Amino acid sequence: MRYGFEVLVSLKPGLLDPQGKAVEGSLPALGWTNVAGVRVGKHIALTVEAADAASARAQVEQMAERLLSNPVIEDFQILAAEELVE
Repeated sequence: MRYGFEVLVSLKPGLLDPQGKAVEGSLPALGWTNVAGVRVGKHIALTVEAADAASARAQVEQMAERLLSNPVIEDFQILAAEELVE
């Protein structure tokens, strides 16, 4: 079976996020003066072929820990898992 996942990678709380600050600093110029706390991260979508959803998710978790994120400075979340119908 094929399973779809989304992985969100973000900087750990408390770390400086210059890209997020740049976005936050630009939003008022475009009229959005009511926004604060902007953080920028990565969204990674992938499809894994595995015997079952648990096995596929375990593989994605290993990918996120070993390749998709830098565990020293980043956290990750696996947001969705769904069985893909072809």
